[in-house]
Amino acid sequence: MTPSEAGAYAGRGVHKTAVEAIARRIFDGTYEEGDILGLPQLMADLDVSQTVLREAIKVLTAKGLLDARQKRGTFVRPRDDWNLLDPDVLRWKLASGAPHDFFADLFELRRAVEPASAALAAVRRTDEDLAALDAALAAMAAYDNDPVLVVRADASFHLALLRASGNRFFSQLHRVIIPTLIERDRAVHSRPHDDPLPEHAAVVERIRDGDPDGAHEAMLRLLDMSMRDHP
Repeated sequence: MTPSEAGAYAGRGVHKTAVEAIARRIFDGTYEEGDILGLPQLMADLDVSQTVLREAIKVLTAKGLLDARQKRGTFVRPRDDWNLLDPDVLRWKLASGAPHDFFADLFELRRAVEPASAALAAVRRTDEDLAALDAALAAMAAYDNDPVLVVRADASFHLALLRASGNRFFSQLHRVIIPTLIERDRAVHSRPHDDPLPEHAAVVERIRDGDPDGAHEAMLRLLDMSMRDHP
């Protein structure tokens, strides 16, 4: 199971089905910003009860996708209000085909966070953190000819890096960074690209040496190489 799959809406049965079905309609453009949902028709289309539909709308409202007003009804909120930090919203966005500038925004986030995480990790890392980073490097080397497994190993590396920072907020950002990183990696590993292992290993060595400035610079070099491979 990938991190993006693990983030799927935790509801079950008809509730989960209703949430996913409405979300798909929002993200594929069936419902545009400001569109009012015809609830009786939607109940019939989804073959669900009023109670199930009401609960699904509550879930999507909490995620910033829907809102309800007296005399207006239930409607799709502007895209800028959608909570992209929510794992489900991010998953739906990626599944619908994220535009280039979406990945560019993510790269800017990573460039702000991951070098700082590496610098903190050089000061705060535990033996368990180093073991997790080393295991990810070993997996990347072992699975070099299997793009699917390399992508998973890369995701494990960046997850371990964020956790090694010892900063709970950086660590929580794995919910945004890792699923989008997986989508980017799938594209990169489907065509010729630079070998990422040496740059990843350089980050780990600087962390192991307790060199925050070196770890910061090594992580920047890694991200810049990533950007060259997937502009």
